[in-house]
Amino acid sequence: MDKIIIQGGIALSGTIEASGAKNAALPLLAAAILVDGPVTYRRIPHLRDISTMMTLLAWQGADVSYDDQYCLHVDTRAATKAEAPYELVKTMRASSLVLGPLLTRFGEARVSLPGGCAIGARPIDMHLQGLEAMGATIEVEQGNIVARAPGGLKGARIVFDQVTVTGTENLMMAAVLAKGETVLENAAREPEIVNLAESLRGLGALIEGDGGNRIVIRGVERLHGGEMTTIADRIEAATYLAAGLITGGDVTVTGVDPSMLEAFLAKVRGAGALVETGDDFIRCKALGRLRSVDIHTLPHPGFPTDLQAQFMALMTLAEGVSVIRETIFENRFMHVQELARMGADIRLDGNTAVVHGRAVLSGAPVMATDLRASASLVLAGLAAKGETTVSRVYHIDRGYERIEEKLSKLGARIERVSASENWMQGGHFNG
Repeated sequence: MDKIIIQGGIALSGTIEASGAKNAALPLLAAAILVDGPVTYRRIPHLRDISTMMTLLAWQGADVSYDDQYCLHVDTRAATKAEAPYELVKTMRASSLVLGPLLTRFGEARVSLPGGCAIGARPIDMHLQGLEAMGATIEVEQGNIVARAPGGLKGARIVFDQVTVTGTENLMMAAVLAKGETVLENAAREPEIVNLAESLRGLGALIEGDGGNRIVIRGVERLHGGEMTTIADRIEAATYLAAGLITGGDVTVTGVDPSMLEAFLAKVRGAGALVETGDDFIRCKALGRLRSVDIHTLPHPGFPTDLQAQFMALMTLAEGVSVIRETIFENRFMHVQELARMGADIRLDGNTAVVHGRAVLSGAPVMATDLRASASLVLAGLAAKGETTVSRVYHIDRGYERIEEKLSKLGARIERVSASENWMQGGHFNG
């Protein structure tokens, strides 16, 4: 099992380009099931979850091939299996995204209950209730969701009890080929939702209102082939900007729209950093020790839950006391114990963490528990004195493309080693 070893204390500086967003690419790939023709995907990141989705589409009978490193071709016209079996999707939460497309195309679907990071219950009840409102029957059999709509899905008005990104995406895709009009109320507003809607419109879908909390979809007979392009990964971009700030450095990320990160950048400015933006770049420069600021995670356009752990790492070295409230997932403070191993002073009270900033962190062996927690540990390791070893980095590979290579370009002393190499080296940085 791979580990990442970091020699901390180096101020990072330089420019890197943002990768395509995993959370945008996965629904775009699932949407291929709906399309009557070949689809060319651009800016597809090389990540484990992406590989899993590609393997699933190929298993269903689709033709899947790379043209070059980031250009992918998918043609699902020969697909015949309306299934997503456990052995293929057990590590990927986004497996539920194929439920709506499979059901509206084949009139039935059997999808394993999803896996992924253990950061909370994240039930898909709202997905299922929405599909039932559209005329589907839903059963759970031996860990599988079995959905049937032999007469086809029909448009409906669906009101989400709470904002759900994957639920909005799933039902939007289900509605594209359904009969009549579907209205999604209290819909998610994330940039990834807009990316999906714009891409589907380019293939012939009739969708209005994306980016707001009311989305209207009018069903069409078919979608034609074409192109889809993944937006930049805003979470990855913010993570690298945070890496510069936590080390007292100066980092620019290109290929990203700053409007996607307004809440994060507002907090960074409040903490005393210099922030410069253009049409497709963001620069963050530390002007000294950061000041503590409070955050409260919310659905977009609020502060993203996917940046809570990384921002907490920033606050462990800030001057003052920061209060961090997590309102999206009930189990998303698992990184706290590992940060404490590095000297962080953090107190938990339910869904609230109180962070007392320290002058220094110390390198230590730590263990990643989920995707974003692993990123926070890498950030802490970059700033800490001495050596930090992050184990179970398969989590980070689910959402960060070649993280050690990108950080190395910014000046970090970081390397990936296999478990056997790490044992042979005695756990020391070699380089």
